[in-house]
Amino acid sequence: MYAIAVSLARSFLSNRSANVATIFALSTPLVLGGAAFGVETGTWYFEQVKLQQMADTAAYAAAVDNRAGKASAVMLASAKSAATDNGFDTASDTLTLNTPPASGSYQNTNSSEVLLTRTEQRFFTQVFDTSPVVLKARAVATYVSSANACILALDPSASQAVYFSGSSTIKLVGCNVMADSISSSSIYSQGASTLSVPCLMTAGDVSINAAVSQTACSSAMTQLAPVADPFRAVTEPTVSGNCQNSNGNTLQPGRYCGGLNLNGTVNLKPGTYIIDGGTLKANGNAVITGSGVTFYLANNATVSFNGNATLTLTPPASGTYSGMLFFGSRSNSASTSITLNGSAASAMTGAIYFPNQTVSYIGDFQGANGCTQVVARIIQWSGNSNLAVDCSAYGMSPLPVGGVVKLVE
Repeated sequence: MYAIAVSLARSFLSNRSANVATIFALSTPLVLGGAAFGVETGTWYFEQVKLQQMADTAAYAAAVDNRAGKASAVMLASAKSAATDNGFDTASDTLTLNTPPASGSYQNTNSSEVLLTRTEQRFFTQVFDTSPVVLKARAVATYVSSANACILALDPSASQAVYFSGSSTIKLVGCNVMADSISSSSIYSQGASTLSVPCLMTAGDVSINAAVSQTACSSAMTQLAPVADPFRAVTEPTVSGNCQNSNGNTLQPGRYCGGLNLNGTVNLKPGTYIIDGGTLKANGNAVITGSGVTFYLANNATVSFNGNATLTLTPPASGTYSGMLFFGSRSNSASTSITLNGSAASAMTGAIYFPNQTVSYIGDFQGANGCTQVVARIIQWSGNSNLAVDCSAYGMSPLPVGGVVKLVE
């Protein structure tokens, strides 16, 4: 009986060992496959994290260029460069830049959206699925403006890009002076001029040799990022059509060839006045009125207003040229300057925009309720004015400066 029991026990143990070996042999591929699957999916997760980092840096770089008013091609190149520095493969990965974003909560022109796509090759997991693994990442960066300007000089390097001189007294309420120039004297003052402004702001530095009172800043804000031309997206009128007759006391909008001389009492009907070359001139003792008007100066046309003329002009309150009183063609020569002169009885309301020219602002005039904005390549100021920022009633929008770039999505 004892012998039989021992024999049965040995038989059981032998069979159990065989069972364990069999189970181990059958389960090993599953264990190894599961481990391989875990390693492979972990690699995908790691690559997804890297791809998101690329998208974040690319969107931020694009938003910085967007804040400076750079072209779409420049923004795209910056986005690709930033992504490449973080592992983006230009040969196999794809990058799409949308400004403004095509989706999400920040579909505005201040925001830039980057979409990245990468295809990962399968190894172990192709046993279960042969379709490619596509990784995607999205990021949105925007810039938020911290202040507004009434005076903005666009030249990137000029000395004295904003120049205050003479015995002028200028007071800016709620809006600043900004110069995009990196010069050490990008904002310059001299003589007996007196300037009261919330802040002087510049991409370079200032040279102050006259009385300046900064009501919101203890000192000038320097070494800032340059800001974009706020009117860069405004389309220029087409210079075409018959030349209008400039005679009479009532003038209609249209094309005026070789300049426009305004004498005596003249009323300008609402619309766009295209000055095709020559000079837009208001002669001595002229009384000029116009509501809802924009002057577009093309083919190097200039402006000359006699200080004794009285001008009461307001821009359109809506439409393409909302808030814009003067618009100098972007192709006008930088050597042709613009001189605006007027007496205290004059009121030229609206934006004065000459992106490629120098504007000399002389005399004691200003816009209604202080609503004058000057955006030009270089600005020279020697008049007495009080400027303000709340001018929406005249179709004018604030001029944002000092934008801070941040990731938002």
